[in-house]
Amino acid sequence: MGISILRQQISVIARVSRRSFSSTVKIMDIGFNGKRALVTGAGKGIGRALTLKLVEGGAEVVAVSRTQSDLDALQKISPKIQPLCLDIGKWEETRHAMKNVGPVDYLVNNAAIMDVKEYGELTEKELDRTLNINVKSIVNITQIIANEMKARGQGGSIVNVSSMLALYTVHGYGFYCASKAAVHQLTRSMALEYGPYNIRVNSVNPTIVRTAMAEKENLFDPNNQFITMMKSRTPLKRFCEPEEVVNPILFLLSDKAAMVTGIAMPIDGGLSVSFA
Repeated sequence: MGISILRQQISVIARVSRRSFSSTVKIMDIGFNGKRALVTGAGKGIGRALTLKLVEGGAEVVAVSRTQSDLDALQKISPKIQPLCLDIGKWEETRHAMKNVGPVDYLVNNAAIMDVKEYGELTEKELDRTLNINVKSIVNITQIIANEMKARGQGGSIVNVSSMLALYTVHGYGFYCASKAAVHQLTRSMALEYGPYNIRVNSVNPTIVRTAMAEKENLFDPNNQFITMMKSRTPLKRFCEPEEVVNPILFLLSDKAAMVTGIAMPIDGGLSVSFA
């Protein structure tokens, strides 16, 4: 009789444990069914990985890139991806192209460029190009999307992809650092302005991420002394993969972060701590 009762108790505990586990998984699940997102710089790196994750989560995504072949490749993966080939560094062209985008619940300003040069070597054309893409495009696109969010009255979430270099400076990367510092303050001021409309604005500030842009600038070259120093000062002793930036972005976009706005989230393996 005692063994029978014990078996019954074990069976009850097992059922409760299964229900508890199932409940936990459900609570932590982040889904985007029925939502629409717009992602800039969607053709490669972080933007591409993010676009695919959003689609996997049920969202439709307006994927913005200036490279048509990258957009063609994305569209072949899912019909939920709406390609928009566009140079966001051109103000009026961008405004015209986004007239018919439709309602958007999430905006990720991800596109950026990097010119690694000392200040004495930078040209006006390079300065303008960096400002146009890294800073002005965020203002332009956010105006367009946030105004539509306000008109709908349903709120929204915006994430700006910044950099740890918004807060620190590195020799030769000065103007890129300055452009990302501008993104840092844009995020804070946008959060203040759009908050009353239930539009949240946050940024993520990653360390070096394994993307085509980083590879182009030899940021993963083992002979690069600066990179070696950076890695040695990173407590986790490595840099980021695109997916490790994507997951925090998904959280910030989602309702799980409903009370989070105006923050700059470091994704740097603890590097910022070593500079504190």
